[in-house]
Parts: sequence; structure tokens; C-alpha cells
Amino acid sequence: MLTRRLLLAAAFATLLLPSPEAAAQAEKKAPATGPNYTRKEDVVYGRKYGLALTMDVFTPKEKPNGRGVIFCVSGGWISGKEGINTFFFRELLDRGYTVFAVVHGSQPKFTIPEVLDDMHRAVRFIRFHAKEYGVDPERLGICGGSAGGHLSLMQGNAPKAGNPKAPDPIERESSRVAAVGCFFPPTDFLNYGKEGQVALGEGTLKGFRPPFDFWEREKETNKLVVIADQERRKAIGKAISPVYYVTAESAPALIIHGDADTLVPIQQAELIIARYKEVKVPCELVVKPKAGHGWGGLDKDVKLIADWFDKYLK
Repeated sequence: MLTRRLLLAAAFATLLLPSPEAAAQAEKKAPATGPNYTRKEDVVYGRKYGLALTMDVFTPKEKPNGRGVIFCVSGGWISGKEGINTFFFRELLDRGYTVFAVVHGSQPKFTIPEVLDDMHRAVRFIRFHAKEYGVDPERLGICGGSAGGHLSLMQGNAPKAGNPKAPDPIERESSRVAAVGCFFPPTDFLNYGKEGQVALGEGTLKGFRPPFDFWEREKETNKLVVIADQERRKAIGKAISPVYYVTAESAPALIIHGDADTLVPIQQAELIIARYKEVKVPCELVVKPKAGHGWGGLDKDVKLIADWFDKYLK
């Protein structure tokens, strides 16, 4: 049976999905001839611990624009194929974007540092196979909501260079993206809601402890041991917070956030937007008055993200 903590996380993971009624309405409006895209399912972009890491690739049937968008399938750092829903990114497909819906290693099994490794691998895979998918590797955007927004901002601010000596040609690719568009993302786990308030699976995020159970191997036995030292935990918390990586080289970013969000305070968006402005990186914060962590009609706001990508991936 799921614990209360995992039930909370599961609920978090569904925030970006439409209601059954909304989905039904969308299907009624869909072309009678079927979807205007093709879907290649379960593309393996990497492997770890004997498991396959997969993504689904959605390609427009007509007028592809040569640009790609990576959609982080993540809520509460839970990820799974069941979280892929074209309702969310149909606007992007309609505009000719190829969409890569990336499933990462999910909590409670994997922690955030491990999830970030998966995202680097996914972007490198897409860049390596860009010609095959008909996209320009220098014109890739990334988007997501909540945990997916956090992962998007990490990719936009802390990409990893490729290793030219790597035996795997995919690892020779950079994991850089060109633009970010996201909803209500955590950006600073050490100053969460107010200065000095730590939220590494505690406080406001106490219902999401597993992805913050950072671990290491014990030298004598090689067993996995959760790191308990608070200073070490804070150091890792800083390393997974995108606000600390913003530089003049960061990808332009759009954030859409409700000012009544109690799970991810709008202060998180304000912190990183202020940093973008300091270094003069194009950025925009769209505030949704009285909106919490998700709202009715959120899918319509994807148009704002599509507009952002139209501008910065052109």
C-alpha cells in the first residue's frame, strides 16, 4: 500500500494532466482524420542498473519547423510513461515542433542528482540523433511543470559539456538547450519561501522526502548509506538548485507561476528571475493571480510557452 508521502507525490504528479471532461472535449475537437503527428514510443536513450531509460518522440505530420522541445515528464520527481499526455503539449505539435517526452528514473527509487544525470543523457541523445529526428541540435527548448520545471531550469542553467574522449559518441555531445519555458518550479531549496528556510524533503516539502535522500557507498561494505550530515546535505541541495547556476550564458527562460501557490512559493520564481535580470539574460515571469499549484485551463497557458520558443528558437 502506498504511504501518505507517496500518495501526495502521486497527486503532485497528476497536476499537469487535464480532467477527464477536458480531455474528452479536446478529443472532440481533434481532426476526424486522426492526430496530426506520429508517435514513436519507448525510444531507449540510456540504461542504468539494468533498466532502460525511455522517451516518446512526437513528430508533426505536416510542416515540421526543424525545432525540438524536450518535455520533462515529472511531478514530485515521479516519472512514468503514464504521465505522457499530448493534451499538455498539443499546441507545440500544432506549431510544428517535434516533442521529446522524456521519462527519467523516478523517486522513490532515485534521487534528484540521479534524475539530473538522466536529463543530461536525454539531451545528449537528442542532440546526437537530431538529424534523424529532423531538428536542429542548437534549437532545442525544454519545458515542464513543478519538478519538471525544476529539471528544465537546471538544464537551461547547468548543462554539461561533452567528453570528446568518451567511447560512447552520445557522451561526446553537450547537454545544452537553447530556451526554457516552465510552470511553478522550485529554484532554491536552501531559501524556500523565505531566506534560510531549507526544504530538502522537509518543511513544505516533507511529503517528498525520497528524492532528497542523497546517498553514498560505504567503503568497508559497499552498501548504500543515506547522508545524514546536514552541512553535506545543504551542499548537495545547493548543487541541485538552479538559481546558483545562472550566468550570462544561461538559456532565456519563461516562468508561469500562481501567486497563491503554497507548495512551491512564487518567491522561488522571483529569486531566479531577479538573477536572470542581474546578468541580462532574457526572462519573463507571468503571474497567475490567486492561482495555486496548478489551475484550470493551465494547458491553455502552454501557448505562452510556445510563443517563447517561437521567439528564442527561431
